[in-house]
Amino acid sequence: MNFVTYGGVTVGLCILGYQLATWWPGLPALKKKPQAHVGRLLPFLFGWAYGVLAILGVGGLIGWVADTALWISNWLGDAALVWGVGGTTGQSATGSNYLPLTQTGTGVLLILTIVMTAMVKKSSYGLPLQLGTWCGVCLGTSAGVAGFAAVPLAQAANRIGDTVYGAL
Repeated sequence: MNFVTYGGVTVGLCILGYQLATWWPGLPALKKKPQAHVGRLLPFLFGWAYGVLAILGVGGLIGWVADTALWISNWLGDAALVWGVGGTTGQSATGSNYLPLTQTGTGVLLILTIVMTAMVKKSSYGLPLQLGTWCGVCLGTSAGVAGFAAVPLAQAANRIGDTVYGAL
């Protein structure tokens, strides 16, 4: 498993900032119809949750793809920090409560992968789903708020998997 660097966190935060900037309807519109505007964030949030779970998957093809995406994001972000703004690189502190998926949690991740693939290909929300996934992969193991959100997501996936597979 790859660990996120400052550059990878920066890429994740840039994606989040881009999504929020393109989503922002303005305060008057948000006050008038909050549910409609907040509902437009749901595809991104679903993709983000999937990306967090994908980076917590410790093996297999899905884990390899998530680790590769994180490695590329780390490299791109580190390069941008060093050559773009003259900063330095380094490994970001990872969440101290890192919780990998259990066997049944990985089953839920596989099911979600099939659902995400269908949603990206068939729905009009393909780009927000993809950006959310990329953002989740970048921020899922960080020590910030996003990294701490990974623990309840992993627990939920593990519990859902225990319930579904335990009933069979």
